[in-house]
Amino acid sequence: MKIVGLMSGTSYDGVDVVAAEFGTAGDTLRMRPLGHRECGYDAELRERIGAVLPPRPTTVEAVCRLDNALGAVFADAAALGVELAGGRADLVVSPGQTVFHWVDGGTVHGTLQLGAPARVAARVGVPVLSDLRSADVAAGGQGAPLVPAFDALLLAPAADADPGGRPGGGVRAALNLGGIANLTVVAPDAPVLGYDVGPANALLDAAARRFLDRPCDVDGARAAAGRVHPGLLALLLAEPYYAAAPPKSTGKELFHAGYLDDRLAALGEPVARDDVFATLTELTARTVADACARHLVTELVAAGGGVRNPTLWGRLAALGGDRWTLRTTDELGVPAQAREAYAFALLGWLSWHGLPGALPSVTGARRAAVLGSWTPSGPPYGVAPSRPPRRLVVLR
Repeated sequence: MKIVGLMSGTSYDGVDVVAAEFGTAGDTLRMRPLGHRECGYDAELRERIGAVLPPRPTTVEAVCRLDNALGAVFADAAALGVELAGGRADLVVSPGQTVFHWVDGGTVHGTLQLGAPARVAARVGVPVLSDLRSADVAAGGQGAPLVPAFDALLLAPAADADPGGRPGGGVRAALNLGGIANLTVVAPDAPVLGYDVGPANALLDAAARRFLDRPCDVDGARAAAGRVHPGLLALLLAEPYYAAAPPKSTGKELFHAGYLDDRLAALGEPVARDDVFATLTELTARTVADACARHLVTELVAAGGGVRNPTLWGRLAALGGDRWTLRTTDELGVPAQAREAYAFALLGWLSWHGLPGALPSVTGARRAAVLGSWTPSGPPYGVAPSRPPRRLVVLR
């Protein structure tokens, strides 16, 4: 099967588009990457997305208009994905843009992604899988993270490998550094564990918009020029989320610009701008390193926009020391900037075959759920069309 995968994350800076070919050999799923592109959002669309994110108030009209605007962008991205697939794809996975993840008391009650999948299906003419999180939420899960299903297969030991999956054994982990930092832990003879660690780029990007009028701190340059402020770091690390046990998930409903403003105000003293960036970078590195130490990780495979930040990458390497090796998913054949899009393509393969994509050991769900809702373009699953009815007879 040729599958197109789309991904727009919590940084909402654009859509990652991939195409991949999947086939099986016994109990091994084989994925051949066919290409990857990044389609950036324009400034106006980024502003519209930011305008509906909590804690800002919004209207149903604004949500509806944004849903369809995103659908048009995702449709263009899906068409590009079909080109990457050689002009033909069997299905598209379009998970949409998350605008709200309803968490109360550690329990997820609902989740909302926008992206008008019918517009995508109409454009590319193949079935589209969307709304991937809701089935897991309905089963009592967090609805996130979902990528650990991909990580668990990618990091699974080969048949002829040692129990740890690499020379010397050990615990392997996958890290995504997007708006939020997600960790997947694959340990020998243990259930897969995965959860949102905390902010990766979410607070850094909020600071860049606030202090630099830019979307991000390019290459971590401002962080490199600053120094960690101990008082601010202590306030940030006091966030109760970090102490909560998994399963857990979070997003910009917690880690947003107002959150940073509140901590700076509570500090009661001015902090130099570069020091803010240095401290936020240290926050991400420290919380990730603490999680890796807690799970006795010996190999950390990273992906996401954060791997392009040399300041953050340097701190992760320094904090890891000789406790774990640090590398990117590129070394495993998966482009670091496209890992999540390839993961969603794989989730599409699973759903098409009626296989669950969410891992209860990760999300806390009562059962493993088959993910997503299908929007067919034409008869679903190859069913031959019949003649349309001309009248209805009610039987008694």
